[in-house]
Amino acid sequence: MKKILSGWLLAACCGLPTAFAGGSVDVLAQPAVHGPQALRAVLQDVARAGERLVAVGERGVVLLSDDNGNSWRQAIAVPVSASLSAVQFVDARNGWAVGHAGVVLHSEDGGEHWALQLDGHRAAALEQKAAEAAGDAARIAAAQRLVADGADKPLLALSFADARHGLVAGAYGLALSTADGGRSWQSVVGQLPNQRGLHLYALARHGSDLYVAGEQGLLLRSRDAGTHFDALQGPYEGSYFAAAVLPSGRLLVGGLRGTLFASDDAGESFQPLPNSIPASLNGIRVAGGQLLLANQAGMLLRSDLARFAPQPLPVSDGLPLTAVIATADGAIVAVGMAGARRLTPSSSTSSAD
Repeated sequence: MKKILSGWLLAACCGLPTAFAGGSVDVLAQPAVHGPQALRAVLQDVARAGERLVAVGERGVVLLSDDNGNSWRQAIAVPVSASLSAVQFVDARNGWAVGHAGVVLHSEDGGEHWALQLDGHRAAALEQKAAEAAGDAARIAAAQRLVADGADKPLLALSFADARHGLVAGAYGLALSTADGGRSWQSVVGQLPNQRGLHLYALARHGSDLYVAGEQGLLLRSRDAGTHFDALQGPYEGSYFAAAVLPSGRLLVGGLRGTLFASDDAGESFQPLPNSIPASLNGIRVAGGQLLLANQAGMLLRSDLARFAPQPLPVSDGLPLTAVIATADGAIVAVGMAGARRLTPSSSTSSAD
């Protein structure tokens, strides 16, 4: 299956790995390479594992910080060199990461060691099996193309409710769920009203409400923790790259050209939020009692949760940022094209190395 992958997020984090571009490296068989260059890798996401920070990025790089982002080191063992696009920990030890080649990785020791739970070959086979069971001819044909294409199926987002129940999603509308911590997976493509197979960029969860945001204004909602999904009537036809739910239940979705919308009725209606920076939003994070946004222009925006009034935090190099998180000591760590950098409350910056 050959499609044009739209949006900077796919362009940056889902370019074809060497193995799928005619090279000889099998990213599913080649572990992530260790070396000082990893500290300067392009990073796509960052998460908290207790007080530890875990960042993931290109070529299977996983970086760990146990001092709130002041210093970083590489994870001990990552079994693939596929680029990783998103990471989440449900507690201090259990976490998952997703990325190129349909990989889902699991760690049960705070990110030190990772095990492969799923890859693009198996994901395609699971979707073909589900399509054949459903008897949907169009879906069967699409699944057969997925199988023929091999492992190249970027997963871009994940959302785990706890250490057992999770959803992963990505390019071409591919989505799979687990109810046993990733020991087994089921395709849920048929449960998503996404007949065009649009790319799925972001997931956000609040209680039993689960939201999917994607390409060409796609917005989906489940009110039962992912068993059934409905299409929402979104306010925008451009792509959404980021989504988050505030503690109040307010849903935020953002994407191309800095577009940002809020919904206070679980996606039934949306209102635009002011954002004077016309750069695509790559990450929205609720952390440390504040709202943090990372954008393509290399800027961080910070706002109180109660009243949306974003204020820019300076990042000197201006390179694109993909994700941001608050640290245990009140600082902010952002990741992106220049690796990781820590911003203190006074907005000074330092790099990962």
